[in-house]
Amino acid sequence: MSTSDSIAELRLQLNTRAAGTCTEIEREVMELFESFRTPVLRYCVAIGVSVHDGEEIVQEVFLCLFRHLQLDRSRSNLRGWIFRVAHNLALKQRAQDRKTRDRTETCEDIAGWHADPAPGPEEHLSSAQRQRRLMAVVEALPEIDRSCLTLRAEGLRYREIAGILGISLGSVSISLSRSLERLTRADRR
Repeated sequence: MSTSDSIAELRLQLNTRAAGTCTEIEREVMELFESFRTPVLRYCVAIGVSVHDGEEIVQEVFLCLFRHLQLDRSRSNLRGWIFRVAHNLALKQRAQDRKTRDRTETCEDIAGWHADPAPGPEEHLSSAQRQRRLMAVVEALPEIDRSCLTLRAEGLRYREIAGILGISLGSVSISLSRSLERLTRADRR
């Protein structure tokens, strides 16, 4: 499903649910959807959900956000709220799929979404080897370290990461330091 299809479907669902009474909320949700759709999808895939299921989770997150705002609940740190809901839904989906999932889509597939084309074949090969080496390190990280690293890469602050994952600030700091050290060592090879 393309981004425009996802946006159109979300608009249809919002219009159906809201019956035109919440245009301000709808506009706010759509703006947040535009800003966070790709980062939330990347995060879901990074913690082990397929791209297809990640798309479904993204839509569910923003429907939940719409309901949350419609009920006039807290608007503080909506970015953290969005990632927390996505985290919970992704873990739930991953648990359901764990036994039957044939993982054909990997983090390498997602990394390729934004890869720059290399100017020459040698540089392309070198870059691809480096990327595979670093992705292998990321995939070998413990789940909590991988989650911290992915959320930090999406621009979330330590406090937001701690809230999303339900861990202390110190644990986030230690996890990120440990992960970055492993990546640095792998990159020196």
